[in-house]
Amino acid sequence: MQATKKITRAMELIAASRIVKAQQRVQAAVPYSQQITEVVKDLAAAGGSTDSPLLQGRSETKNVCYVVITADRGLCGGYNAGVQRAAEGEIKADVQSGRGYEIVPVGRKAESYFKFRDYRLGRSFGGFSDNPSYEDAKEIGRHVIELYASGHVDLVELVYTRFITPGNQEVVLRPLVPLSTDTVVGGDGKAGSDDGTGADYEFEPDPTTILDTLLPRYVEARVYAALLNAAASEHAFRQRAMKSATDNADELIKNLSIIMNRARQDSITTEIMEIVGGAEALGSGNDKDVRIIDFGVDAGFGGAPAAPITPSAPSAPAGGATEPSSAGPATATLEPDQLDEGIDGIGPVIERKLNEAGVTTFKQIAQWTPDEVERIGALLNFKGRIEREDWIGQAKAAHLAKYGEQL
Repeated sequence: MQATKKITRAMELIAASRIVKAQQRVQAAVPYSQQITEVVKDLAAAGGSTDSPLLQGRSETKNVCYVVITADRGLCGGYNAGVQRAAEGEIKADVQSGRGYEIVPVGRKAESYFKFRDYRLGRSFGGFSDNPSYEDAKEIGRHVIELYASGHVDLVELVYTRFITPGNQEVVLRPLVPLSTDTVVGGDGKAGSDDGTGADYEFEPDPTTILDTLLPRYVEARVYAALLNAAASEHAFRQRAMKSATDNADELIKNLSIIMNRARQDSITTEIMEIVGGAEALGSGNDKDVRIIDFGVDAGFGGAPAAPITPSAPSAPAGGATEPSSAGPATATLEPDQLDEGIDGIGPVIERKLNEAGVTTFKQIAQWTPDEVERIGALLNFKGRIEREDWIGQAKAAHLAKYGEQL
């Protein structure tokens, strides 16, 4: 998710930088478009012939050509969808009214959209949506002029997104061919106005020839202006879309981090509770049973008497030295040992259980028989642990280290 956020942030910055350049190109094309419009008006006012096919409207519109300008790529929000829906709405209206249509898609997104839905497509153009050139506009203009001049279509309309400000764009539908009457009405190319103050132009060659030459250029200029507006709008839409994606990625990272931290804390808490619960179970699970067990002769623990092992008078071994014995009361003459310090595997809980059962010294453990080992393992609920950890061997070593007596 962090990588996705970095990508969307980079795309946002790139689109923001390209908006400025695209906006400058739009503004730079405005004077040319305005000037060629004025020249066309002046030529018409000066007597230019209106017999040009581009000025002659059809008495009946049977087929309409839609030049739909979209982007070559996605990741630009609703930019492509807005243009496509607008063109699709016009096409459906034409079909309902009995008119034919042909779509000239400009941009791969428009081509794929209408092709997938089985619309009637003409020649497609693409690969330059984010940085169009005048040559691209010239090629499109020449194609639609041929369509109109040959009678294949009776009307050509542009569908594109007009750039107003970086935060405001709108989808527009503009007639392209034939040229509207407003385009060629007016102008100052007359011999003089009624008050005698009008400008007086001389045209060489004649206005009709110049008008016939300029009208295709005028169509190309309008297509070029539409391409520039569409490119600037595409960058603006992409910048907003990537900013929204970056913000969403940041929010998602925060939410997922919180969820992950909570899950980790829950896991740690569960493990701690299990450890504490296990320790409590070891400490108190079999207390009553431990208290009533009698390691006497019948139980077979070191030949001790039937009563629990308790301190009693020492016996005198040969040689006059006082020597504790592993049998019965004689072993109780020793002071209790710290079993958990001398034997690995015995902790405070197990030591307490052994003490409650009367086992308090290393010597007692060192002298356990196999039957005693089995019963102690069952008592502690650790069957086989005494053998695995060699408590008897450890008890002998601990007794030797403390008392100097080899058992």
